[in-house]
Amino acid sequence: MCCKAVRKPLLTYAETCEVAFAIGPKRLRPLSKAAGIFAEFSLIFTYVGVCCIFTVLIADSIKQLLDRYVPGYILPVEYYCLILLVPLCLIVQIRYLKWLAPISLTANIMLVATFAICVYYIFKDDITISDKLVVGYPARFPAFLSTVIFAMEGIGVVMPVENDMKRPEHFLGCPGVMVVAMTFIMLLYCILGLFGYFRYGDALRGSITLNLPMDDWPAICAKAFIAISIFCTYPLHFYVVVDVLSKYLRSYIKKQHMNMAQIFMRIAIVWLCGGIGIALPMLEQIINIVGALFYSILGLIIPGIVETVCRWKDLGKLNWILWKNILLVLFGFCCLISGMTVTISDIITNLDQETE
Repeated sequence: MCCKAVRKPLLTYAETCEVAFAIGPKRLRPLSKAAGIFAEFSLIFTYVGVCCIFTVLIADSIKQLLDRYVPGYILPVEYYCLILLVPLCLIVQIRYLKWLAPISLTANIMLVATFAICVYYIFKDDITISDKLVVGYPARFPAFLSTVIFAMEGIGVVMPVENDMKRPEHFLGCPGVMVVAMTFIMLLYCILGLFGYFRYGDALRGSITLNLPMDDWPAICAKAFIAISIFCTYPLHFYVVVDVLSKYLRSYIKKQHMNMAQIFMRIAIVWLCGGIGIALPMLEQIINIVGALFYSILGLIIPGIVETVCRWKDLGKLNWILWKNILLVLFGFCCLISGMTVTISDIITNLDQETE
């Protein structure tokens, strides 16, 4: 609808928000520019958070391997985050999505191999479920929701991928790229989530690969694969941040200096993400913060508001679109508030334990 309104074949996430307000109710039209800027900064904060998570996850995996096989040089995870900044600064200099495709394919192959190894260890021995809870503690439900939202949500990457496809019309629909990909991803998450809990119970960590044994080669390969695959997909999520910031950079930097400005901007963002990871190297808690705060806004609250504004003249029979989006936005706010409350409480508890 927004593309047709402005007669453009493609729109980004932020442009869609801006156009929706521009063609919506007259009272809201002056807010169109602010809506676009808010969406852009939501994207930036979300994917900076994702990059922080990736930095800590890679560092955790490398630390596990080196602590086991190079016991003479045991370092805190913060040092591994710092060391990672150098290779990350190099890989993020790749500037085009089509150049990232082979790297992303390699990462996906490694992730599938890692999944297979995890499933092997889950079903290797008899599973005991008698000591497992059928339903988790209600107080932990917000943390669960935050993790699920982080795991399943990818709104900032979805639109750039669709816009860069040769045939974008194949992205949606059934069976479209989106439906096939998300069905496959959901199946993988359900298998690992359910049976991973049956195997490891409350000892499960932020990434199931961190629970695998350290003495078997398949498990060692899984830990290495997850570190390499996350490293390879880092530039794809990083692309979202750079794409937004580059637009503002062009307004202040001369064309002949743009290349150097891009290099330094990418390095600065990597160091920012690394700095946050070093300051708060708690993988589970960072995942919950990004899921509860940023993805709730980006994937639930903004889409609900934008569709309502865009379709204001025709909200369907009995205004079902309005009621549906009210529920969606309320659910987003519930996830945001409850998830952040539980996560901040967890961080305070962890810090208190460390000081003791």
